[in-house]
Amino acid sequence: MTTTSDPHATVRKMFGAAAADYAHTAVHISGPDLDALLEAGEFGVTDQVIDLGCGVGHTAMAIAPHVAQVTGIDVTEEMLAEGRAQLQRRKLTNVTLQEGDACAVAFPDASFDVATCRFAAHHYPDQVAATREAARILKPGGEYLLVDSVAPEDPALDTFENMIEWLRDESHVRNYRASEWCRMFEQAGLKAEVRYRAGLPLDGADWVKRMRTPATRVAMIRELFETASTKQKAAFEIVDKPWGFSLPVAMIVGVKG
Repeated sequence: MTTTSDPHATVRKMFGAAAADYAHTAVHISGPDLDALLEAGEFGVTDQVIDLGCGVGHTAMAIAPHVAQVTGIDVTEEMLAEGRAQLQRRKLTNVTLQEGDACAVAFPDASFDVATCRFAAHHYPDQVAATREAARILKPGGEYLLVDSVAPEDPALDTFENMIEWLRDESHVRNYRASEWCRMFEQAGLKAEVRYRAGLPLDGADWVKRMRTPATRVAMIRELFETASTKQKAAFEIVDKPWGFSLPVAMIVGVKG
């Protein structure tokens, strides 16, 4: 762990180095989870949307044709720079990508019709604050659509999943259980519902290459997979040749009262 007064320092270090790879990663560019988000979102042509932890902006760009304006915020400038280059190439004029912290969003109350967050929240240092911020910046009746990897409700499987995630990426904080997400949404004033669940198949070699995971950590992940119990192998669909697994994913939809 990096010792610093900046809670996002490790994220910036890890994703600054990996930004170019994330600009072209298939699981972030598209996928059934993104299709589910686009289907669930009650997007209108006059809507103002914010994408929290936008990375290179794949989700923001997918939403853009359906709304008036999308603002993406992220703490890693290298990711934003990759996204801005894509915006120029695609000539998308209603998407703005800017540096910003999802745990302390620099916008007034009730600024947006819809907030989204896809595969970013497990890096946030203060998830309760981030959820409250998403609720705060939504207009009454607005939606918060969150897609993320989630931990199983079984404590042992939860521990196993979060361990392999942290070994792969030291900026990982926690994959929360769907029940934890719903509780945080409700406490922030959002009526919560789980709308989508699926496994995300991951090729192990590509998964660790993308984050430049050190060989010693890759070896530890491989050992955990090889020595996994029958229950763990079934829960995460662990395979050996080529090595990989399936990561549980869910979408939580919260509506502001």
